[in-house]
Amino acid sequence: MLSSQRFKTHLLYLKGLIRAPFPTPKANPFALTLSLKYSSITSEQHSFTVSYLINNCAFSPETALKASKLVRFETAEKPDSVIAFFRNNGFSHSQINNIVRRVPNLLTCNPHKRVFPKFEFLTSNGLPKSDIVRLVTGCPGFLSSSLENCIVPSYKLVRRFLQSDKEVIGRILAGRNFLSYKLAKQNVRLLLEDGGVSDSNITYLLRRRPTILLTGDMRRALDEVKEMGFDPSKLSFGMALLAKKGISKSRWDAKVDAFKSWGWSEELVLSAFKQAPMVMLTSKDKINEVMKFWVNQLGWNSLALAKGPVVFGYNLGKRIVPRGLVVQHLIAKGLRKKNASLFVPFIIPENLFFEKFVKCFEEESHQLLKLYQESMGV
Repeated sequence: MLSSQRFKTHLLYLKGLIRAPFPTPKANPFALTLSLKYSSITSEQHSFTVSYLINNCAFSPETALKASKLVRFETAEKPDSVIAFFRNNGFSHSQINNIVRRVPNLLTCNPHKRVFPKFEFLTSNGLPKSDIVRLVTGCPGFLSSSLENCIVPSYKLVRRFLQSDKEVIGRILAGRNFLSYKLAKQNVRLLLEDGGVSDSNITYLLRRRPTILLTGDMRRALDEVKEMGFDPSKLSFGMALLAKKGISKSRWDAKVDAFKSWGWSEELVLSAFKQAPMVMLTSKDKINEVMKFWVNQLGWNSLALAKGPVVFGYNLGKRIVPRGLVVQHLIAKGLRKKNASLFVPFIIPENLFFEKFVKCFEEESHQLLKLYQESMGV
């Protein structure tokens, strides 16, 4: 809350900014009277809106002035009722201020007609009040969307592929543009009907990155993934589509160059992508870190990783490094053949790894376990 003197200073400053310029002395006297009268009324309304936003919604003077160009009110009746509505529905003062800053025209609405039906719809689908607060605070644009034309059909579209109402809301919140229902519907229809993509792939995309279904030019990506030989009925198709749609061409090329710098050819990169599409979702830095450990520290051939590109998806410090050092120790001791598969030890579950690569070597098991534990997290 501003002090009385500070508020007066802000008000004078803001009035000076918004006061309409006086007409020249040659202007029509009747027009001059109307102009001054209109300017005075507008200025008073504008000043009230600005002062309300500053004193009740924690706006800065500059932000309040900008917001007043989008919303104006003459009395505190409507904005007070909106704020009271949100407070009575579990929103904190800071959450309300955040919502109003992002959607200031809410202050002039009738919350029982515009907002309450949307809350009622979410509640009827099993969403607790705390999750409604989280959704609206994170995505206040939700309140500007039509319940009948956007929210309900978007909800039904996503619910077809997911198992619970709470998960549906979570996915809609993660892909906030799902309120652009027409684009989502168009892309889903294209994938299912024209592309022959399985429901499980749509489910995968919704859970992994729902915004993929809200991007343009889906047809091009769909055809490109098909041309690579991916089967639309298998989950790998969804992974490949995610990689192609989720990475820009420049980032894709940078990752290909990273692999090539370690001796891979473009054909080998494409082969690895077909085996494990998620390899291209690995960051360029991660690719280089894994290669550096594999080649420089373990002394192994980088091409061996092309047979098991899934390794790039594992955690470097908690899986790749400790298991790599254990296998390196076994090879050095002659307990594992050099020509044995190098990537298999990285892809098996931890209990099976300990059984096959630690416990079965009784004389070395203590040393191997110590090596594994000490390198964990490195």
